[in-house]
Amino acid sequence: MGRWDAPDTPGKILVIEDDITSADFLTRYLTSLGYSVVRAHDGTEGLLKAGEERPDLILLDIMMPGMNGFEVCRQVRSQAQTAHIPVLMVTALYETDERIQALEAGADDFLSKPFNVYELAARVKSLLRIKYQHDELARRSDLFYSVMRRYVSPEVSEQILRDPERYLKLGGESRQVTTLFADIRGFTRYAQTHPANRVVELLNLIFRELTDVVFRWRGTLDKYLGDAIMAIYGAPVSYQDDTLRAIRTALDMQAAFGALRERWVDEDARSLSLGVGIHTGEAVVGNVGTERLMDYTAVGDAVNIAQRLEELAEGGQVLITADTLQQVQRRATVRFYGTQVLRGRQEETAIYELLGML
Repeated sequence: MGRWDAPDTPGKILVIEDDITSADFLTRYLTSLGYSVVRAHDGTEGLLKAGEERPDLILLDIMMPGMNGFEVCRQVRSQAQTAHIPVLMVTALYETDERIQALEAGADDFLSKPFNVYELAARVKSLLRIKYQHDELARRSDLFYSVMRRYVSPEVSEQILRDPERYLKLGGESRQVTTLFADIRGFTRYAQTHPANRVVELLNLIFRELTDVVFRWRGTLDKYLGDAIMAIYGAPVSYQDDTLRAIRTALDMQAAFGALRERWVDEDARSLSLGVGIHTGEAVVGNVGTERLMDYTAVGDAVNIAQRLEELAEGGQVLITADTLQQVQRRATVRFYGTQVLRGRQEETAIYELLGML
C-alpha cells in the first residue's frame, strides 16, 4: 500500500435518505463498487448510526421530513467522534444559496439529482481519499505523541507539539536547568550474581516507578545510564517552580523505591538503595546528533556537578548544592553535608542533604 493509498478493506458509507427508491439504488450501486453500505431513513437515525458505525463517508439527502440535511450535517460536525467524516450532500436543489447553505453547514461536496453515476463514483472516491489521508495523519500524530510521552510528561509533550519548529530541531541554547541523577546502589553486584532475565526484569520495574515520578512532576527524562536515570527540569519547557519540582521528584523517588523494596522477597534485591544528586545552574540544552537521529539532552558543568553529587550520595540520600537550595530554601528541610572538591573540579562545592519539605 502506498503512502496515501486506500486501506485494504473497502470504505464504509452511510447513506441517509428517506426515499426508499433512491436509497435502494445508492446501496446497490455503491455495493457494486466494493463499498460497505449502512442505511438510515431519517436524520435522527442517521446521526445515531454515524456515531455507532463510524463510516468513512456520509451520503446525505437534504430534503427529509423532521431534521433536514443541513441540521444533520451541523450535528455531525459538532460531535468530536464524527467531525472528520466527509459529507457528500445529494439533493434536488439547484439554487446557489441552497448550495452555499450546504457548505456553511459543513458539507464537503454535493451532487444535484438526477446525477451521473460516474460523477458520483468519482466524488465518493475523492472524498474517501481525503478521509484516508486524514486518518493516516491522525495515526502518525498519535504514534508520535505516544513516542513523545516515553521521554517527557504529557504537559511537555503538548508544548513541543504546539511549536515543533522550536523544540524539534538540531542545536542548543543556554538556560538555567535543574538536573537530577538517581543511581541504584548495589545493582552492579546484584547483576553479577543473578540471571540476566531477572536483572532486566528488576531494572525495568524500578525504572518504571522512577520514570512515573519524573513525569508526575513534569520533568524531562533525559536518558537511562546503565542502572541510573537522568532527568532535567526547565527544558524544553520551563516553569517558575522547576527546581521545586525536581526536589519533590527526588523525595518521591526515594519513597517509591522504599515501597518497592518492602514488597520484594529476594533479600539481595531488598539490599538495593537509591542515591540522588541535584544541581541547578546554566547548561546547554537542545537536540544533539543528526537530522535522522537526535537526542534531546543537557550538557555542561552544571550537569556534571549533579552527577558528581549522585556519585557521592549514599543509599537513601538526596544531595543538593547551595544553588539548588537557594531556589527552594523556604520550602525544604536540609542538613549541611560539608564542602568538597568534586571530581573534575578545582573549587570546593557546598553540599546539603535534603531531608524533606516544609
